[in-house]
Amino acid sequence: MIVVDARGLSCPEPLMMTQAALKKSKGEAVKVLVSEAHAKTNVEKYGKSQGKKVTVTAVGKEHEIMIE
Repeated sequence: MIVVDARGLSCPEPLMMTQAALKKSKGEAVKVLVSEAHAKTNVEKYGKSQGKKVTVTAVGKEHEIMIE
């Protein structure tokens, strides 16, 4: 599993980091950690647009996004 820690970063940085991780993942799951609601929405939409299964879990005020 590839973990992308984008907590504290504003868009488009979390989305760009997610795109790069998905390119090198070769089918491996990618976990993205974000603290901004807007970043969560963008990363979630991007994962779904790539035909991936996306699961979002709230962890306190942060979000964990699993892209498989």
